[in-house]
Amino acid sequence: MVSYETIREWSLRFGRTYAKTLEQRRPQPGDKWFLDEVFVRIRGRLHYLWRAVDQHENVLDVLVQSRRNTKAAKRFFRKLLKGLCYVPRVIVTDKLGSYGAAKREILRSVEPRQSQYLNNRCEVPHQPTRRRERHMRRFKSVRHAQQFLSIHSPIHNHFQLRRHRLSASEYRAAREHAFATWRDATGAASCNSLDRLGGSAHANFVH
Repeated sequence: MVSYETIREWSLRFGRTYAKTLEQRRPQPGDKWFLDEVFVRIRGRLHYLWRAVDQHENVLDVLVQSRRNTKAAKRFFRKLLKGLCYVPRVIVTDKLGSYGAAKREILRSVEPRQSQYLNNRCEVPHQPTRRRERHMRRFKSVRHAQQFLSIHSPIHNHFQLRRHRLSASEYRAAREHAFATWRDATGAASCNSLDRLGGSAHANFVH
């Protein structure tokens, strides 16, 4: 019998490896970034989930923080640049002043655009997080939220096939390709992880 706790433990052990493997295989992200933040309540305290997506609605990175001031915005910008290793052409944000102050210090050469409506592209990727949050009966801690979302986002990107822009045959082909890549990535990652666990663990897993 496989319990929910078993699945949770295996997710914690292998989820980050799967997500990193898929990130390495994804195409180059777009050069137009949409940034937004949404509140999440963790143990009764208000926190903010910062999220960045490109023009194709692929999630670039997420960060859970207790503030949304200039210091928090700069920290998010640095995390984005470190993970992606390139500078965007345009960043689109809402009218939160923290974005402008952080951009002047870190992304001076990037074209800024601020609008309540242009940033709607970043609102859609918040929806899977809200669904998972309700299903999990809220996150238990900041660490738990950050860990789950940093794993969930790359995997969700991989299976987000933009069905409304594909014909039925194109969608089936894209879905088959996505699952083939998933099987290849998770199979290689599992073998590498099991090798690190040692021979006895590998034998137990196979049986």
